[in-house]
Amino acid sequence: MNSFTSLMDGFGTALTPINLLWAAVGVLLGTAIGVLPGIGPAMAVALLLPVTYGLEPTGAFIMFAGIYYGAMFGGSTTSILLNTPGESAAVVAAMEGNPMAKSGRGAQALAAAAIGHFAGGMIGTILLVALAPKVADLAVDIGAPDYFAIMVLAFIAVTSVLGSSRIRGLASLLIGLTLGLVGLDQMTGQQRLTFGSLQLADGIDVVIVAVGLFAIGEALWVAAHLRRISGRAIPVGRPWLGKQDVKRTWKSWLRGPLIGFPFGAIPAGGAEIPTFLSYVTEKRLSRHKDEWGKGAIEGVAGPESASSASAAGTLVSMLTLGLPTTAVAAVMLAAFQSYGIQPGPLLFERESELVWGLIASLFVGMVLLLALNLPLAPVWAKLLRIPRPYLYAGILFFAAVGAYAVGGEALDLVILLVIGLIGFGMRRYGLPVLPAVIGVILGPNAEQQLRRALQISDGSVRGLVDTPFSISVYAVIALLLLWPLLRKPARALLNSRRTVRQ
Repeated sequence: MNSFTSLMDGFGTALTPINLLWAAVGVLLGTAIGVLPGIGPAMAVALLLPVTYGLEPTGAFIMFAGIYYGAMFGGSTTSILLNTPGESAAVVAAMEGNPMAKSGRGAQALAAAAIGHFAGGMIGTILLVALAPKVADLAVDIGAPDYFAIMVLAFIAVTSVLGSSRIRGLASLLIGLTLGLVGLDQMTGQQRLTFGSLQLADGIDVVIVAVGLFAIGEALWVAAHLRRISGRAIPVGRPWLGKQDVKRTWKSWLRGPLIGFPFGAIPAGGAEIPTFLSYVTEKRLSRHKDEWGKGAIEGVAGPESASSASAAGTLVSMLTLGLPTTAVAAVMLAAFQSYGIQPGPLLFERESELVWGLIASLFVGMVLLLALNLPLAPVWAKLLRIPRPYLYAGILFFAAVGAYAVGGEALDLVILLVIGLIGFGMRRYGLPVLPAVIGVILGPNAEQQLRRALQISDGSVRGLVDTPFSISVYAVIALLLLWPLLRKPARALLNSRRTVRQ
């Protein structure tokens, strides 16, 4: 009941005219940026982060939430129309959505995606309201050893799940941890990796790192592989669903959040894994198996619903534990810190108006997203006709302006370019970007929690594993590390048992 009362107070904040305006602007900008190929929610939030510095924190985060959900829908739009996912979570949408578009049913695919985002976002946010305060209450009792164990789990999980290999994921994480070391030691005041520059004493702003790795790195990568002939947009018409389409998709819209929300809340969960799981689930349950691969609408509805629900799941761990599980959450955590707000167990008490206003705005944003994007889908398709040289030139311009606005120092532009080159090199050698961003965000916090835990235990390593919670987390970490070694013997054992039975 307390959560319900707080949510009603949050609606009082979210439904003020100015906050409604920021929610609408966020949804519109997020969709407009997310619909462009190669630009996902993380890049959209990173690019627009400096723009919100003049806003009140509540209005800024309401706008970020709109950008987040809008960019996720925009990514699925370009995925369906041009088979070019705007971000990694929209890859699955192309598997069935693009064949639908090629067969003249792009309108129905876009509508299924839009309603799927609406249903997944609504259900996911309801779960957020129900679970987040309880998680925050439990997190109050978590100590330094427990926090360090959670962060190690995030590091291990993010390097294990993403990328083509664990080695590449680990290399990306080490890059992020190294960038996070730049500046003064928080406990001793000693300079680290500043090369004698006073401007680096405060460290590298996370916004610059995010914009450099995502925006600059992506722009340089696209420029290096630019094709003279760009894809042509496909007319989509009016995005309405028929009765038969609704009959086939409503169960998919409801199943998606049950898969997406839990994966969004766990470290390195994100939307990539649950969208694939939702796709596989819908394919197994479908009565129209002959349509799969040729344009089965369930293959769009389920994964898109799971993707949107996972976004709500990421906010649970980000708001209650200060633990970003996706690149977007990492950028939003940086935004919280730029306003002097530290997400964690006490956030719901110290910043109650902001948090519940943000959660209430998610419901408002879902309605605005559906209302705006159903009729505007043909407009987004026309945006894809912008020549890529002009498109990415604009991205470079806004990225440079945003980075300069962070500190007003010319050195920030040099750092932005260097980090952009690092991002280009990471793409060149197949290194995922997310572990680097997670390393920059969580690296300094993990170091601080490690030192606190060792101080409490007088330097004994046993102090890191002296609680049941930390022991449980390390057991999960051991399972993650050993699973590749155990998987082959387990499969061989199962195969041998099947052979014996036969």
